[in-house]
Amino acid sequence: MALPPGPSAPAVVSTLRFMRRPLDMLAQWQARYGDAFTVRFSGFGTGVYVVDPDAICDLFTGDQSDLRAGEANSFMEPILGASSVLVLDGPQHLRQRKLLLPPFQGSRVAAFREVIREVAEREIAGWRPGTELVLRERMRALTFEVICRAVFGVTQPERVERLRKRLVAVIDSSPIFVIAPPARADLGRFSPGGVFARRMRAADAVLLEEIERRRLEPDLEERTDVLSLLLCARDEQGEAMSDSELRDELFTMLGAGHETTATALAFAFELLLRNPAVLARLREELEVGEDDAYLDAVVKETLRLRPVIDAAERTLTVPRTVAGWELPAGVKVYPAIALVHLRGSVPARARVSPAAVRRGRSRVVLVAALRRWDPALHRRRARARRDRRGAARGDTAGRAATAARAARPGRRARDHVGAQARRASRGRAGPAGHSAGSRSAGSLSAIGPR
Repeated sequence: MALPPGPSAPAVVSTLRFMRRPLDMLAQWQARYGDAFTVRFSGFGTGVYVVDPDAICDLFTGDQSDLRAGEANSFMEPILGASSVLVLDGPQHLRQRKLLLPPFQGSRVAAFREVIREVAEREIAGWRPGTELVLRERMRALTFEVICRAVFGVTQPERVERLRKRLVAVIDSSPIFVIAPPARADLGRFSPGGVFARRMRAADAVLLEEIERRRLEPDLEERTDVLSLLLCARDEQGEAMSDSELRDELFTMLGAGHETTATALAFAFELLLRNPAVLARLREELEVGEDDAYLDAVVKETLRLRPVIDAAERTLTVPRTVAGWELPAGVKVYPAIALVHLRGSVPARARVSPAAVRRGRSRVVLVAALRRWDPALHRRRARARRDRRGAARGDTAGRAATAARAARPGRRARDHVGAQARRASRGRAGPAGHSAGSRSAGSLSAIGPR
C-alpha cells in the first residue's frame, strides 16, 4: 500500500523543523503535497495529515472500531498515567468516560462560571496602568487557579501555591521526556532523567495527598468540585476509582485545560487589541447583557485563527481508505485542525449584522480575512495606493507613471521569479507564499461593526 507523498527528509529533520515552526511547516507541506501528506516524526512514527474536510468528516462519523485515539496519544502516558482517559481505548476508555460524566453535566459546568468570574476579577484587580504584562504568564496563573478551585477543590492560597510549584514543574518539562523514552532514564540525581523522575514523584505525592485529604472530608457528598464528584462516582459494578486512576484523571484535566486555555486567552487579547472596533463592540454587547452570542463568536474566531492544537490523532488498527488513499494498519492519521481552519476554500470574509448577532445566528464559525506577507505584493499594493491618491489629486505625473508601469510586460512574473531567487539565495526556497519563517496574519474584522 502506497502512502501519500510527503517530505523525504529523515524523521529527525522533519521533527526539528516542525518543532521550530509547526504551522509554517504544515502549510508548506500541504502546498507542496496536497490535502493528504505523509510525515515521519522521531518518537511518533509515520503519520498522514488529512486536510480535506469531507475526508475528516468520513473519518469521525464512520466506523470507529478500527481507530485508536488512546494508542495515538500513548506518548503522553509517562505524564498523564496509564489510566488517563486520553490514552485508553475500548472498554477501559468507555468505563473512564462514564465515570467522568457526572462532573461535566451542563448544570455543574454552569456552576463553574462564578468560580471563573471570581478568579478573573481578582487577577485583573492586580493589573496597574503603565505596567508591562506577559499575557501568557498571567493567563497561566489564572487558569491554574481556576483548575485548583473547580477541579481539585483547593482554595487555600498556600495549598494552591504548593500544587502550582509541583505540577507546573512537570508540565514545563522538556518535551524530549515524552518523545524519547531513553531521556527518562534515571542515571543519577543530576541527570536529566533523574530530575524529571523527582519532579514526577513530587507531583504524584501532592496529588495523592489531596485525594486522601478530600476522602476524609465530612461534607464530601455535598461538595461540587470535580475531585469530590469523582470520589463519589461508581461504575456499573459499583466500583469506585482507585487512587491511581484519580491521580491520572486529575493530571489529565490539568494537562488538557491549563496550558491550552491560557494560550487561547492570550491570543484572544492579542487579536482584540489589534482590532479595536471588535473590542469596542464586544464591550458594548457585554454591557447590554442580552446574551453571549457576540462573545461566543469572538471566542470561536480566535480559536479558528489561533488554534492551540494543530491536529487530532488516530491510529489505524486495520487497513482503511482515507482521503482516497488505502492506508495500512499501524499508521497514525492526523486530521489537520489548523490547516482546515486556514483553508483557501473557506470564504474570505463573513459579515454578520448586529441584528443577526443578537438573534444568535453568529454562532456559526466566522471567517476573517487572511493575508500572507509577500514583499513583492506589498510593494505593488503600495504603488497602487500612491497612484490612486495621485489620480484623485489630478496628479498628471502619477497617471503617467501608472501608464508606464502598465506598459511594461511581465512585471508580475519578474516579481515572482525574483522572490523565488531571493528565497533560494537565503537557503529558504519553497513554494510561492510558503517560504520558511513566514507567518499567517489574521484579523477579527469579520465580526466587527459594518
